[in-house]
Amino acid sequence: MLLCIDCGNTNTVFALWDGERFLCTLRTSTHHARTADAYFTWFSTLLNHYRIDPDITDVIISSTVPRVVFNLRVFADRFFGCRPIVVGKPECALPIPPRVDEGTSIGPDRLVNTAGAFDRHGGDLIVVDFGTATTFDVVASDGAYVGGVIAPGVNLSLEALHSAAAALPHVDVTKPPHVIGTNTVDCMQSGVFWGYVGLVNGICNRIRGEYGRPMKVIGTGGLAPLFSTGEALFDTVEDDLTMHGLTVIHRYNKETT
Repeated sequence: MLLCIDCGNTNTVFALWDGERFLCTLRTSTHHARTADAYFTWFSTLLNHYRIDPDITDVIISSTVPRVVFNLRVFADRFFGCRPIVVGKPECALPIPPRVDEGTSIGPDRLVNTAGAFDRHGGDLIVVDFGTATTFDVVASDGAYVGGVIAPGVNLSLEALHSAAAALPHVDVTKPPHVIGTNTVDCMQSGVFWGYVGLVNGICNRIRGEYGRPMKVIGTGGLAPLFSTGEALFDTVEDDLTMHGLTVIHRYNKETT
């Protein structure tokens, strides 16, 4: 059984893949000081709660936070007796190498999203991922990552707005009842929601114009379903795209070694 671990700047997600489906998906906050023992205590407690007794033989990790990788490696080795595959490391092969400027460092999450999206939808794609940052990944016709866009994340923008303007409160990210707000909260929610709808539409249209070919837009990340209600932003929304991409990369490495 394969354990997929996706470590982002805010949350770390663990998912168990039995070769056909994900048995469960577990989420915790990302903390670079969390030890291997602490990971196992949290992980095993939740598995016991769900009455899952997995036989984990393989682990694959994607992490945008380099400092957590060491303890996750120890976690895999100590408790499952395996050396994990770490996306972005030289020993981890990709189905199609990226085509970007020489020496460019690409976030592992973007490589994983590219592999997962191409496996499900083919090429000529824009993958929009709503995470700590909002990223746009361009997937070529052969499945290569060829670049993209990085914008501030939705929650990051809200936090910056609250921090810089003392009179403005914390608000939830939601679709407001009207574009024109009649109170402070509605005004802020409208600015964030419709502002990001405009951002996604505008950037995707510019990518399409520069790319010069028809492209599908795939939404992923926690807020993708919410923003899909705004306008026809996405051709489809994939809740498990990153985890699926990890299974694709793991399978490719097993087949080529």
